[in-house]
This record gives sequence, structure tokens and C-alpha cells, in this order.
Amino acid sequence: MTNKDLMKLKLSLLIFLLFAGFASSQTSDRLAVVTSSGTKYIPVYERQGIIYFSLVHFAEAISANYYYNEETRKVELKFDKYNLKITTKNPYIVLTSRKNNQSESYQLPTSTYFIDEQIFVPLVYSIDYFIKASGNNIVYEKPDKIVFRGKVIPEKDETKTGFDITGINVDEKVNGTLVRVKSEKRIATYTSSYKNNILMIVFRNVNVDEEKLARIYGKGLVRGINARNTGKDTEIEFTLSNEYTTNEVLNAEGSNDILITIHNKIFARNEEREKNKSKWDFDVIVIDAGHGGKDAGAIGVGGVKEKDVNLGVALKLGEFIEKEMKDVKVVYTRKNDTFVELYKRGKIANEEDGKLFISIHCNSTPKKPSDAAGFEVYLLRPGRTKEAISIAERENSVIQYEENPEKYEKLTDENFILVTMAHSAYMKYSEKFSDILNKQMSVDLPVSSRGVKQAGFYVLVGASMPSVLIETGFLSNKKDTDYLKSSKGQKNIAEAIYKSIKNFREYYEKVMQTEL
Repeated sequence: MTNKDLMKLKLSLLIFLLFAGFASSQTSDRLAVVTSSGTKYIPVYERQGIIYFSLVHFAEAISANYYYNEETRKVELKFDKYNLKITTKNPYIVLTSRKNNQSESYQLPTSTYFIDEQIFVPLVYSIDYFIKASGNNIVYEKPDKIVFRGKVIPEKDETKTGFDITGINVDEKVNGTLVRVKSEKRIATYTSSYKNNILMIVFRNVNVDEEKLARIYGKGLVRGINARNTGKDTEIEFTLSNEYTTNEVLNAEGSNDILITIHNKIFARNEEREKNKSKWDFDVIVIDAGHGGKDAGAIGVGGVKEKDVNLGVALKLGEFIEKEMKDVKVVYTRKNDTFVELYKRGKIANEEDGKLFISIHCNSTPKKPSDAAGFEVYLLRPGRTKEAISIAERENSVIQYEENPEKYEKLTDENFILVTMAHSAYMKYSEKFSDILNKQMSVDLPVSSRGVKQAGFYVLVGASMPSVLIETGFLSNKKDTDYLKSSKGQKNIAEAIYKSIKNFREYYEKVMQTEL
């Protein structure tokens, strides 16, 4: 063999190896769905290493009943015990029990996608919810196969202790502590009380492994834990340091566990107080007009766009503050019809060292016109009602217009609890302002109050300061819409918010004098 022939052979071998390596690194463009009826193949889509599958094709492959709304791009799969609902470009899965019609919303770490007229769902993040909804044991065999292995049969836990509460995890953070109480049984009722550095939480109708929960800590916010069974109930006693301020008890999403957030004080050291005084001067207010540009927000009766109402109220509010509070700087996240990503709104507020963040929005219902009416004030916490979750889903859906919506994917479950804990230093101020605002708007406006509520809004996550989100009324209600779109209505709303800011400032500065 000549040198020339040898070179040709080596080149051919190199090309073959390169092609073979390239081919082996490609993800299959279809997913095998194996059921008792046989194997069917459905299209998939890969993005940043995550496999997404076509929801409609999946439903057809498993012979599930489904309904697809082309207008809203929403798919609902119907199983024996649950209906499962998914909307395009939305990170939530909604499971509705067919027995009692109760719904639960679960947030995925990433949104769904709409490609070639099909909704694609992230496989690894959603499979557990399909297992729960269908009642089937579904196994993902990497890289390209889903296998249905019959109905789920609850396994007998050979290690089961006979106790409902079986363990506890304590995660100390700079601004507080997150405690997870592990439970085999859903805990529907509980109470909490605090006295002399002891936080007592009573869980009704459950028992506890007392020895397993007992702990002693040498430092930190939580110094010790004791648990005891009292009749049919369990008492868990937390011994806390002097830095304790408030606590909150929540049912964990997707499990029987309980999450307890224990917050500490803003100012931990006397020597730092003096140098931090200027940091707490009430000198910057950030006004956030929701939506804008390519994101119109809700479209109301008569085609009124939410983004226009929000901007009108925001600009008029700024005028009141600039005229009446000349020592306060007003910062707008937008002053015209432009699109600003949610994370940038919080970034603007932080960079300007804002002392109060007010995000202005309008509410709406899918059905138009509707009877739902009135304004609402929201705080940043995980949504506690179906309605609050629904509103947060709608306001958060703006991320579909952003270039990189995956930046929000970690704000789920415990991670979101930890994010809201970062706001614990400002929560009492947010709560106070929301209370003042709700009362002032109730007195000044013809629009009725629907109260102060809690939900998880991305726009509030980024703002490290007291913050609220206001839904000024329903654009799906004709009477509310006529008021909201009018210059007089917008001015009245802005003035009511301004009066609330003025009253809040007096409270805030009195508290700062005491604490500083």
C-alpha cells in the first residue's frame, strides 16, 4: 500500500469515526410510549438538555380522552380520578379531582413550549404528575422510552414506624430558618404560639416519634427542638434565640410535609445600626406599571388594554409624589409603552435603592363580560387560594415574551419559600402598607375591595424592599372597565395610593426611629 493510499484510508476512517460520534450524540426525534396495547412513537423536542414531548400525541398514544382548546392553547387530559390541565408557555400543571372537583396547581421548573401547533411538556419534571393523574406506574427509560407498567400499587413500607410525624430538617439561613417537618399523613389543622423564646406548634390528630425529633443546637436562630404526644395531638417546641421576629406554617406542595419559616430581626448588631441609618431613609419610591410593549396584559371589555391603564395610573401617581414629596425620588420601571422583563424591574428597584415598590395591574376573568369586580392588594408569598394562584399564573405568564424564561425555573416549592424568606425583613412593612392601602382605597374609590391576599409574583421576587402588587379592578367587568380607562378614575386611584404612601411613611419613620 502506497503512502497516498494509506493517507486516504486514514482520512476515511477519521470521517467515519467523526460521523459515528456525531450520530451517537444526537437525541432521537421521537419517544417510544409502551403500553399493554403496544408501542407508539411521539415527537419530542430538546432544549438545553431537557426533553419535551408532544402532549396531544402522548394522549393519543395511551388512548386517553382529551380536549384541546386551540384558541387558548390549553390541553386537558381526562383520567378516572383526575383531569390534568396544561397551557402552553406556562409552568403550571393543574390536577382536578373528579370526585370532589378540588384543584391543585403545581409549578414546573420550566415552562411548556408551543412548536408546530403542538404543546410540548418537559418529560422529567412532569412524569410524577402524569403518574398521579393516571394512576399508572410510568417509567422513563432513558434516552427515548416511556413504559406503562400497570396501575400503581402502594408498596408496604417495611420500615414504617407507626408514627405520623417521622423526622425534621432544619436549614439555617442568614435571614431566618426553614424547617421541614416530615409527615406520613396530611396535617389539615395546626396552631402556633410564641412566649419567652419558645415557639409552640400544635398539630392536630397526628402522633410523633419523640426521640427522633429531639435536637439541641449550640448556635443559630433555633437552639433546640422537643416533641411530645398529647392525647391525639403532637406538640413541637422550638427554643429560639433573641433574634426571632415572626413565623409562618405552610403545607408543602406535593407532599404531606409541613414547612415552617422562622424569621429573624433586620438588625442583629448594635454597632452596625448607626452606619445603616441612611440605608433606611424613606427617599426612593419605585412605581412599576405592569406589562407594556408587546405584552398587552389583559384585554378587557371593548378592547381596553391593561398595559395602558397601568401606565396611566403609574404616571399620575408619580406626579402626586413629585409634587407633594419633593424629598422623595420617583423611579419608574417604564414611562412609556415599552416591554421590560420582570427580573429587570426588580433590578431597577434595587439599583435605585428603593424603599417601597408598587406594581400596578388590572384583573380579568376568562369570561367577558363578567360580574367579578373590585380591587385587590397582593403580598409576595406562595398563593394560598385557587384564585390567588390563578392570578399569579396570569401575571407571571409575561415571561413567555422574554428571551430567557428559564431564569425563573428555580422559583418552585421550597426554593420559592426561601426566596420569600429573603423578604421577611420587609414583610411587616409590606403588610402594613397593604393594610393602609386597602383601607384608603376602600374609602376613596367607588370600586369595592376584595381584600389583601398572598400569591407568588415573579415581579415582586426581585425587589429587596417592602413591596405590593395592586390589581386595581376587573377589565372583564364593564363598570370597572369604564372607571379604569377614564382619566378621572386613574387619577382617583393614583391619589388613593399616594395618600396611602403618605400615611405609611409616617408609620415607617416612627418605627425606624425606634429600631435605629
